[in-house]
Amino acid sequence: MARTLIRKNTLLLLRVPFSFFLMPVYFFLLSQVSAIDYGRAALVFLILHLFIYPASNGYNSYMDRDTESIGLLKAPPPAGKDLYYLTLLLDAAGIALSLLVGAVFTFCVLANVAASRAYSYRGIRLKKFPLTGFLTVILFQGAVTYFMVFAGVSVSRELVFPWEAMLVSSLLFGSLYPLTQIYQHRQDLEDGVQTISYRLGYMGTFAFSASLYLAAEVLLFFYFEQRNVGIHFWILQLFFLPVMAYFLYWWHKVWQDRTQASFRYAMQMNAVAASCTNAAFLLLFYLNHA
Repeated sequence: MARTLIRKNTLLLLRVPFSFFLMPVYFFLLSQVSAIDYGRAALVFLILHLFIYPASNGYNSYMDRDTESIGLLKAPPPAGKDLYYLTLLLDAAGIALSLLVGAVFTFCVLANVAASRAYSYRGIRLKKFPLTGFLTVILFQGAVTYFMVFAGVSVSRELVFPWEAMLVSSLLFGSLYPLTQIYQHRQDLEDGVQTISYRLGYMGTFAFSASLYLAAEVLLFFYFEQRNVGIHFWILQLFFLPVMAYFLYWWHKVWQDRTQASFRYAMQMNAVAASCTNAAFLLLFYLNHA
């Protein structure tokens, strides 16, 4: 019975459903690359969302030993040593499968794993530094992931850096990430971590997120205009409207009452943003490849 409980807790702490929130970068790239190797695209999707991301979540949970709400888990169970070993196994499997995709993709996966470990590992703990931790996350979850997926799924093996789309990916991710920290200020401080959200404060976090989102929108406009598909920008706006509406709704609630900067609203913000953004990029993928 005890063994079953530990196994269940270990799987919960991988937070596999959280990968849904990280899918927009993958679908953004898929919608923009001109020729896709669909076999490799499926393998890249599985490597990232079933191996690398859950391993990163689990390793972070093992290092943090959270007792209060974390992404998708309102009451996280205790993290045991089996969780640590499972994250190593998942990383090893993800890296091994990456070799089937290609050398550049594998190198990027290794860099992503290393950054994730440096972010959480107690001996380095990049997450305790507000700006360094923030930049590490948005660089690797945004720009590096976009390039990594590009290198993995594109039929062309030419090594190019689609920097505009990479920057958009980091800006979009960066606009949401501080909002996922906003309910954890006290818990993070008790663990010696000062997040960028804590440094900015509640209202500053919303203002900062809005400024990054606006920068991403401006860059997206010019990105699509230069490719003579300006209509795609306006299609995206239809899907982004619910995201902006919920963001403003939540900002107003926190303005009136700081206790509304809660786990519940943060997860709802994540769900709305991921659902709408995933749907938007999947539609662009259909328009570009149907």
